[in-house]
Amino acid sequence: MRKFVCALGAGLLALCLGAPQAQANVLIGGTRVVFPAKDGEVTVRLTNDNDRPVLVESWIDRGDVHSTPESVDVPFLITPPLFRMEAKKEQSLRIVYTHEQLPADRESLFWLNVLEVPPKPTGPQAEGQNLLQLALRSRLKLFYRPAGLQGDPLKAPAALTWKAVPDGKGYTLVAHNPTPFHITITELSLSAGSKTVAAEIGMVAPLSDLRLPLHDMTQQPATGSAVSFTTINDYGAANAFKSTIAP
Repeated sequence: MRKFVCALGAGLLALCLGAPQAQANVLIGGTRVVFPAKDGEVTVRLTNDNDRPVLVESWIDRGDVHSTPESVDVPFLITPPLFRMEAKKEQSLRIVYTHEQLPADRESLFWLNVLEVPPKPTGPQAEGQNLLQLALRSRLKLFYRPAGLQGDPLKAPAALTWKAVPDGKGYTLVAHNPTPFHITITELSLSAGSKTVAAEIGMVAPLSDLRLPLHDMTQQPATGSAVSFTTINDYGAANAFKSTIAP
């Protein structure tokens, strides 16, 4: 989940990256959303952990981090898209698929945005002051999962195959995903001889390859070298896997 900070002033909303120390007080039930096509809709539970009400706006985009509710065009509707959320209360977002044609042989990736806007400060301390209000935007992956996909998404990481290829002055691991599911890698390392080196991390799209550069690897890793990696499953839990470099 990524966190974004927005500056609000004179009715103008400007989205920008930054302020990693900021913490959202509207809590989302889960770190990702899996949308089974056979269900037609899913719900996402929100909880306002603030001691004050907030305004919540939500929308879905196709991967543009600068998206706004007015700019997106996706095959989903969210109800309610904008609402006041009282302190310490819960609210469910209902996400409905509108039946745009999407690939039937693999998952499609979208992003759910939840924007938390605090109330305008009031009282004597706010009178005559120039104030900057901060709104927090959270982004979660939303995986649209067609009916009838072959395989088990929980076992998909074990199906990854790995190769080490030259990449400029070093080497890169190439992960091949033969499954119809997205695989998010949060930790990755290669053991070659007595040396273990870390690699970049990322998400491998269905039926695709992903290049993940190795750090400080100057010699070609041998076939059979051990690859250790950690992935995140549908429930947000981390699972560790091991594999080897293929010829």
